[in-house]
Amino acid sequence: MIRAATNVEKASPIGFPDPSGVPLASDKRWHGRGALSKRSGRFEKETREEADDGWGSLESLEALKTNFHVEKPRTIITRNDSPDISFDRSINPYRGCEHGCVYCYARPTHAFMGFSPGLDFETEIFVKEGAAQLLERELSAPGYAPKTIAIGTNTDPYQPVEKSHRIMRSILETLARANHPVGVVTKSALVLRDLDLLAPMAAKGLAKVAISVTTLDRRLARLMEPRAATPDLRLETIEKLSKAGVPTAVMTAPIIPSINDDEIEKILTRAHAAGAREAGYVLLRLPLELRDLFTEWLVANFPDRARRALALMRSTRDGKLYESAFGSRMKGEGPYAWMIGRRFEVAAARLGFAHKTKLRTDLFEPPRPAPRQLSLF
Repeated sequence: MIRAATNVEKASPIGFPDPSGVPLASDKRWHGRGALSKRSGRFEKETREEADDGWGSLESLEALKTNFHVEKPRTIITRNDSPDISFDRSINPYRGCEHGCVYCYARPTHAFMGFSPGLDFETEIFVKEGAAQLLERELSAPGYAPKTIAIGTNTDPYQPVEKSHRIMRSILETLARANHPVGVVTKSALVLRDLDLLAPMAAKGLAKVAISVTTLDRRLARLMEPRAATPDLRLETIEKLSKAGVPTAVMTAPIIPSINDDEIEKILTRAHAAGAREAGYVLLRLPLELRDLFTEWLVANFPDRARRALALMRSTRDGKLYESAFGSRMKGEGPYAWMIGRRFEVAAARLGFAHKTKLRTDLFEPPRPAPRQLSLF
């Protein structure tokens, strides 16, 4: 049964029925999916929420399938001027991500497409066909000045759909031909498929890869990131990238209070032993609809830790679950955030993690436009 709520009801936090502000746990689980519900996006006129009417309708639902949609963007390089991040341009080959990471801060972007940031984010995937052609056109534009393009900062470029659509592969091929620097972030072993491109680019100082490792606990990883590679496979991917000469980093992100914050030193130690020489971290971010989605998941899976986890999050965001201000949104503030930062810094220094690898831009050669008829006249 689907229950609809008007905008008047939407004014109060959805799914927070008790005074503590923590939602009641749900017994429902979708096999292989991270989110527990299809909470409506912030632009919808009504809030729609599934409810069990006692007839067993929820239990009889078929397993959720992934649907793919073709997106035809007019540009492919996204620009930003954020002082919190080290790049000013990025590419996202896909919109939505089948990895299903419940904590993903990109989930709210699905609301722009009229879909739920919850289950729709991981089951309704938009494929940006023609991305390589768009990229070639933008790189060859008069006055284009090369800087490192970051890929994987919003959704994973090596999520399962990449096996069949190969959008990321085509983008890398374009960047390789143009000798353009690229930094990749992923939690998938599929990145190893493209070593034939990444290794030669790395040898020229044009490529580096960061692997996200959130936990070493397989069970926790499956709860948080149901369709991503196992922790051991990610460490193995770091090792193979490093041996191939690709500068490799480990991202301990996000750090979630009371859930994986005790693993910082262990993750850094294992990643360094595998060959990673750079490291970074981000404290959990819960913008917009992600606040309710993550809290719903947290209570369902860790009812004994939920209140403490949320209290610690609020302690780093001036009493709120999210703070969008530059300078604090990535790392937070306050005693708990300070402790996380110092633990990370001490462990990274002890293990010998280096500063970030700076990629070259002086080798860039703008792609030649395709020959046109009568071009000689």
